[in-house]
Amino acid sequence: MKVSIVVRAYNEDEHIEKLLLGIQAQSLRNVEVVLVDSGSTDDTVAIAQRYGVKLVSIAKHEFTFGRALNLGCAAASGDICVFASAHVYPVHACWLERLVEPFLKSEQVVLSYGRQRGNHLNKYSEHQIFARWFPPESVFPQKSYFCNNANCAIRRSAWETQPYDETLTGLEDLAWAKEAQAKGGLIAYVAEADIVHVHDESWSQVMNRYRREAIAMRSIDSHQKFTRGDFAWLLARNVASDVGIAARERVLHREFGSILRFRFNQLRGTYIGYNGPPEVTAELRARFYYPTTPHDRRIAHGDRARHRIDYDALLEGRAARAEAPVQVTPPAKVEETPPSAEVVPIPRRHR
Repeated sequence: MKVSIVVRAYNEDEHIEKLLLGIQAQSLRNVEVVLVDSGSTDDTVAIAQRYGVKLVSIAKHEFTFGRALNLGCAAASGDICVFASAHVYPVHACWLERLVEPFLKSEQVVLSYGRQRGNHLNKYSEHQIFARWFPPESVFPQKSYFCNNANCAIRRSAWETQPYDETLTGLEDLAWAKEAQAKGGLIAYVAEADIVHVHDESWSQVMNRYRREAIAMRSIDSHQKFTRGDFAWLLARNVASDVGIAARERVLHREFGSILRFRFNQLRGTYIGYNGPPEVTAELRARFYYPTTPHDRRIAHGDRARHRIDYDALLEGRAARAEAPVQVTPPAKVEETPPSAEVVPIPRRHR
C-alpha cells in the first residue's frame, strides 16, 4: 500500500519545515509528498523543494480548498492520500503508520482522521475546542461524518469516483465524508495519530474562518439554522465552560479577555455566515483564503524597521561634517592668454 501526503500551503515558511522534518522521522518510509501551493510569496516553496516534494501550483483566482485537494490527489500516486495542513506537525514517529492502519482492516474504510491539539500560539478557547472534537479514545466505525482534513487520510479509489466539492468555502472534508458514508463507506477516528495544529490568528481571522465554514454548512445541510437566540445561548454556555476550565487551571486572570473575544468572534462569524448572503465576492475570497496573518505582519514590520530612516544618525553625521576643519585649496594659477590667441565672444545673455 503506497502512501502519498498532500500538503496545501500559502505563505507557510514559518511552519512547513517542521512538518517536513516530522514526515522524514516517521516509521513509515518511502512516502511521496505533494505540495499544492497557491501563490506563496515567502520561502515556502524553496523550503519544501529542499525536501524533494512534488510541486503543484494553483492560481489565486482558482483556489478553493476542494480544488486544491483535487489537484493534489490527481498528482499523487499513492493508494492512500494523506492530507496535512502546512501548519501542523506530528507528535510521534508512528503518526503516519497509525493514521493509515484502518485501511488495512477493511476495504470499506474510506477515511481516517487523527487527533489534534494546539501549541502556545493557539487561543485558549481553541484548545478547549480541540479537546472536545478530538478525544483521547479512538472510534471505529464512527457514526457521524465529522472529520478534519488538517490530519486525515482517504482511499484514493474512493476519491476517483467522488472528488471534493470545489464550490464550497470550507468544510469540504465534511461534505466528502457525508457522501462517502452514505454510500456505505466507513470512517475511523485514530486518537494515536496525533498532530499539533498551529493557529496564529488575529480576531478578524477567527471570525472569517467560522463565517466561511457557516456559508459552507448551509450548502451541506440546508436544514441547519443559526438564530440570534442560538448566538446568545451558545456565547453564554461556551464562555461559562471555558471560564470554569480556566479557573480550575488557575489561568482565568490571564485568559478571561481572550475567552470572551474568541467566543464572540467565533459565533459572530457563524451567525453572519448562516444569515448573510451566500455569494462569495472577490473581496470575501481574499479575506477567506488569503488573509494577512500575524506572522506576515511581523515580517512586514521587520521590513519597515530595516528600511526606516535613522534621522539621529543623519543629524550626527551632519554635525560632524560641520565641525570638521575646512581645508582651503589654493586657486590654480591662471596663465595669461597669448596675444595671438583667438578671443571667443561671450553670449549677450551671460554678460
